[in-house]
Amino acid sequence: MSRKENQKNLLFTALAQAIIDMEEESATAIAKEIVRADFSSLSAIEIGVSGGMEQVGLLYESGEYFIPDLLVCAEIAETAVSILLENAPKEPLKKACVVIGTVAGDTHDIGKNIVALFLEAAGYQVIDLGKDVSAQRFVEEAVTHHADVIAVSTLMTTTMGNIKDVIDLLVQENKRHLFTVIVGGKPLSEEFAKEIGADGYAECAIGAVRLVNKLLQIKSA
Repeated sequence: MSRKENQKNLLFTALAQAIIDMEEESATAIAKEIVRADFSSLSAIEIGVSGGMEQVGLLYESGEYFIPDLLVCAEIAETAVSILLENAPKEPLKKACVVIGTVAGDTHDIGKNIVALFLEAAGYQVIDLGKDVSAQRFVEEAVTHHADVIAVSTLMTTTMGNIKDVIDLLVQENKRHLFTVIVGGKPLSEEFAKEIGADGYAECAIGAVRLVNKLLQIKSA
């Protein structure tokens, strides 16, 4: 391994660790150093930022980290991504576009916000529609932004049925084949996703990233 390759690996590893340890100043400094060294920003995002956030997700799943920790890590990751991309204008994003929102009737958005941050940290272009989003708006925004994925969430059992409205509208407008649709939220399940015709269900933020990665890989195969 060359000296430059070794330096790159060390910086990417250090960036991941800074995110895991919630050290914003360190993560910012490392991101800037990666840019100065002229290493690939997208590789830094994929290996350093996304790799770090995957470990954060595992810490959350094991009970060592809680939602406030996730938010801090995700914000640090987002800052690092901004630095890396800002200094690499000629290097386009490799990954797909995800339109995300909380379904009509539901004004809860913390879980959706975390998923959006994780997807951004993984290198996806994310269009966050916010909360209480109608089926019509989900479809219109997905078409407008040439999205690959529509991600719909809810934390309320009373609005679960509104998720199906998004899929039904896509079918009615003959657009279902254009988008991969994933769902998430506390009252949902894999069985519910299958029932309404969604492509998949994710229980948590890191699970959403893994699911999107997997479904898009299958779609492009």
